[in-house]
Amino acid sequence: MSDKTVKIFSTPTCPYCKMAKEWMKENNIEYTDVDVSTDEKAAQEMTEKSGQMGVPVILVGDEVLVGFDKPKLEALLLK
Repeated sequence: MSDKTVKIFSTPTCPYCKMAKEWMKENNIEYTDVDVSTDEKAAQEMTEKSGQMGVPVILVGDEVLVGFDKPKLEALLLK
């Protein structure tokens, strides 16, 4: 199990956000979920880190993943 911190920038209506959070739960990975539809500061942080407006943006330690990239998440978190 990874000791990296995980933060998911998401919105309630995003299907890929839901899939990413389900995947985290299935793999017992703790994460912080940030709803960028209601948190303007978080939305700004997400855009600065990723250069993207789309969700999900997943931070794994210092790595920034845009979208639900399961192979990359597995490589980063399930080593």
